[in-house]
Amino acid sequence: MPELDPARPVVIDLAGLDRLVRTLAADGYRVIGPTVRDGSIVLSELDSAGQLPAGWGVESGPGFSRLCRREDGAVFAHAAGPQSWKQFLHPARRQLWSYDTGGGFQGVRADPPKYAFLGVRGCDLAAIGVLRGPLSHGAHPDGTFTATADRLFVVAVNCTEPGGVCFCRSMGTGPAAGPGYDVVLTEQTGEPRHRFMAEAGTAAGARVLAAVPHRAPDPGETESASAGVAGAAQRMGREMPAVDLPALMRESRESPHWQDVASRCLTCGNCTMVCPTCFCTTVSDVTSLNGDHAERWQRWASCFDPGFSYVHDSNIRDSGGSRYRQWISHKLGTWPEQFGSVGCVGCGRCIAWCPAGIDITAEVAALAAQVPAPQPAPKFP
Repeated sequence: MPELDPARPVVIDLAGLDRLVRTLAADGYRVIGPTVRDGSIVLSELDSAGQLPAGWGVESGPGFSRLCRREDGAVFAHAAGPQSWKQFLHPARRQLWSYDTGGGFQGVRADPPKYAFLGVRGCDLAAIGVLRGPLSHGAHPDGTFTATADRLFVVAVNCTEPGGVCFCRSMGTGPAAGPGYDVVLTEQTGEPRHRFMAEAGTAAGARVLAAVPHRAPDPGETESASAGVAGAAQRMGREMPAVDLPALMRESRESPHWQDVASRCLTCGNCTMVCPTCFCTTVSDVTSLNGDHAERWQRWASCFDPGFSYVHDSNIRDSGGSRYRQWISHKLGTWPEQFGSVGCVGCGRCIAWCPAGIDITAEVAALAAQVPAPQPAPKFP
């Protein structure tokens, strides 16, 4: 096996991809990746590369997402499913503490899991970075999130097949994976055979790749991989309007367009549940009937819930329009001031999994059309 030069890409085949999974598992990682279950792409623990969704793609648009068969056997040529990697770093539900009359308070102290994420797209890689703002870098960091994220090993993939609702290019997050990966793969299914261009992003990534059978790229393979990613950028189905998003949100606060959104929005909260960067939570207490035992649990919350904005004996956002405005205004308007970047990464999940087919890019374009003077293009950090 040739020695690995971390500064140069190498090529691995399907057997090498399987060795990559097994090497990470042998190193003590729980390998999480995409697979097919219940008619959708879901994230699950993997034992081998054979569990990846080979030959499956995703057709998506406003209000729908469905699997479709591919003829090339690609394992990463599918758009994002309804789940994001957030569920492993920031679980939807977790116990915070318990109390027993005989033993007092007991905090839940568990060793953070050691995850290896396989198949992280550029948008989702950016989302993990975005989550670090409120959950790791604030005045009151979430210790569980931080400990788990700091042990994370990321195998990213450069997208060569954009989904119908993707707009990562206009958000600066893809289709090429940005910083934050240990290894990045670019899949190629054409001649001479199914293969993956692999590059190490960290010393840990270089060590893992060195344990995987690999070879140097043939002439033209590097250019072909780059062309595939560039082609995905040109085929992106949607884009966020190139305006100053925080300024647009401020100037649109009293826009009549919110009433138009309210006439379509079901306030179901699907958009916040599938969003890879929404992080709001609430807590609930559970007590035994005799009062001897109590537990406190944290769970995801949504700004579309009526109780989310319950302040001083009243709900300050009692309409669907005001709740949608709160969500999008925070995501695109006040998030940069709080955390240094916008809270949207262009994955398009909120579009595909909205039962009413509401498209965040279309709503921003409608708001921008009502602003008298055009806004300058945003400058993302």
